[in-house]
Amino acid sequence: MSDFRGRRRLVAVMVAAGLAGALSACGPAAPAGNAPAGNAPAGTAAAGDPAGNPAGTGQLSGTVTVFAAASLKGTFTQLAHEFEAKNPGTKVTLSFAGSSDLATQITQGAPADVFASADTKNMAKLADAGLLDGTATNFATNVLEIAVPPSNPASIASFDDLAKPGLKVVVCASQVPCGAAADAVERAAGVTLSPVSEESSVTDVLGKVTSGEADAGLVYVTDVKSAGGKAKGIPFDEASEAVNTYPIATVRSSRNKDLAGAFIALVAGAEGRNTLSAAGFGTP
Repeated sequence: MSDFRGRRRLVAVMVAAGLAGALSACGPAAPAGNAPAGNAPAGTAAAGDPAGNPAGTGQLSGTVTVFAAASLKGTFTQLAHEFEAKNPGTKVTLSFAGSSDLATQITQGAPADVFASADTKNMAKLADAGLLDGTATNFATNVLEIAVPPSNPASIASFDDLAKPGLKVVVCASQVPCGAAADAVERAAGVTLSPVSEESSVTDVLGKVTSGEADAGLVYVTDVKSAGGKAKGIPFDEASEAVNTYPIATVRSSRNKDLAGAFIALVAGAEGRNTLSAAGFGTP
């Protein structure tokens, strides 16, 4: 009888021990909101990701605002479409104007993520003011060309011809990159022009020529090419004295630096170079 009672006590002890081990293995439930890192639900943004990308996917999303020189309108519009097609859920908002105007807007707090200038001078203004995130990347070059109406009624053949009395010539204002380049060419050629107007962007100069308001205008090679049959380009040797280099950079105040960096990578990469080259831009 005593042996039977002993065996019953032994079995009870063994069952109790097994139940205790099973409960210990389950452990206490994790407090709500403290899920292990890297296990966020699909479709939610990872903490600290300014682009709002789904955790662990590397997928870009959101809007990137690009301030770009007026001479980049055709190429950047094309590259923006390509960027959006490759990154569903993204949107590229483009703002084109003279580089000096854009630099001023950014200095005054305009919400830009990316700045692409037609010269290094205006980019340097933002760098000196501490308004850039990192350093700028040079991605293209451009040179001036004389734009005239297709029939070239004033018979312009050289830069010297732009100084003819009574000729209606339009240039960019000196603070604009194309205007600074025109000033440099004048000095190199020893020719002083008497423009009938000075515009705030190179596209405005081209517009004066294509509308018949001017006999000639100093614009970039790329602008003449983009005008198609609406304007004729006349190259001149002195243009080599004023080659404009185009830099691009992320603005420090950008709220979507991942997206800004991805767009800059497209512009400065092989695809961007091909698009720019096709439009007449040179390499830096």
